[in-house]
Amino acid sequence: MNSEEEFFDAETGLESDDSGEVIFKDALVFDSKRVTDGSSMQENGLWERRKGLPAETISRNNYSVWSILKKCIGMELSKIAMPVVFNEPLSFLQRISEYMEHTHLIHKACSLSDAVDRMQVVAAFAVSAVASQWERTGKPFNPLLGETYELIREDEGYRLISEQVSHHPPISAFHAQSLKQEFEFHGSIYPKLKFWGKSVEAEPIGTMTLELLKHKEAYTWTNPMCCVHNIILGKLWIEQYGTVEIVNHSTGDKCILNFKPCGMFGKDLHKVEGFIQDRSKKKRRVIYGKWTECMYSIEPKLYETQKKAEKKTGSDPKKQERSCEVEEDDELPEVQDTVTVIPGSALLWRITPRPSHSAQMYNFTSFAVTLNELEPGMERLLAPTDCRLRPDIRAMEHGDIELASAEKERLEEKQRAARRERSKDEEDWSTRWFRMGTNPFTGAEDWQYTGGYFDRKYTDCPNIY
Repeated sequence: MNSEEEFFDAETGLESDDSGEVIFKDALVFDSKRVTDGSSMQENGLWERRKGLPAETISRNNYSVWSILKKCIGMELSKIAMPVVFNEPLSFLQRISEYMEHTHLIHKACSLSDAVDRMQVVAAFAVSAVASQWERTGKPFNPLLGETYELIREDEGYRLISEQVSHHPPISAFHAQSLKQEFEFHGSIYPKLKFWGKSVEAEPIGTMTLELLKHKEAYTWTNPMCCVHNIILGKLWIEQYGTVEIVNHSTGDKCILNFKPCGMFGKDLHKVEGFIQDRSKKKRRVIYGKWTECMYSIEPKLYETQKKAEKKTGSDPKKQERSCEVEEDDELPEVQDTVTVIPGSALLWRITPRPSHSAQMYNFTSFAVTLNELEPGMERLLAPTDCRLRPDIRAMEHGDIELASAEKERLEEKQRAARRERSKDEEDWSTRWFRMGTNPFTGAEDWQYTGGYFDRKYTDCPNIY
């Protein structure tokens, strides 16, 4: 069967001291019911979000991806059939919603009065949005055309809707909004993938836009490149690299972040460094850390003093960099110590620890574990196109790989048959909740949410499952 698949978080209001122990002195708590594993209980005490999956990760030991990919070196992978065993039990629409795991950072930015302080917290949010990809080597299910996903978190003050708006190329659009009209966060992603022999490189084409409504500010950026190494043999590992430029379209401030390639000796693995500059290009803050751990902010003069001291002691030698295409040594470098905190730094963000049994759950975070859960009474409240209702993902979540494969093939064939019917009738697919328009801040084409989903989600839904 010709399956079509894709591989697929001045006065600052911060306290710091020379010990590196730094906190938000006015941090807000938005979920008083949160416990250490990330679950949350309803006020009536009858139900809490799940802490695990129904079945453990399905083993891939008896499957070879090389037989599929050996003819695809240097090619884009949008039409390559992959066995379902290489998936994780989430749709790509659900993976996108993981950007919202650290929504408290957006709330924090909304609460700050200084524009530079807001920018550094927005930068931390942009880094946190990719943190859940760490060790997530399974690919999400490619969404079906017209598939949707909604996520409402009243305890965290937002709701999100996403839709698969295009099949070739595969494009997913999303829109999240504050329940108190504090912010809107939206964008679209086309995960363009290439195979380089031992690794798969993902270029997430699309712009993220964050609007802080109270401050009448809009920030835009694109996500870094992602590379999964050792696709053929060895331990799979992930690195993110590339330059991310965050622009405040209201003030002219910019934050330039460099997601560093790991380098030949692995010393830069997971490191992120950058700076905030104002409209006159004066550096206002330096941002540093690791996208897998934490991010800090520091005054530029203190940062430069520290770097000069390191050069004198020879503790920071220059390293040869590499990209995903270079395949001489694709082994995972030895992970270096955690981030060294420069005295005078302020903590912007720290990753939420994963569950102790995460490795048996596709390396999901506590947040990711809850995304495909059907809460009591939820099924009748969801749009019929919501990916929680996909039988192939549900079967894989329960460990039934044969049923998951059969259902995936059935759904794909149903989608192809629908496309043939539209072609015969000379009809084009019409998206329901998003339309192609112009991003008012960048001037580029972008998918715009048209509104009305939560009022009309049951009306005239396509039968995609």
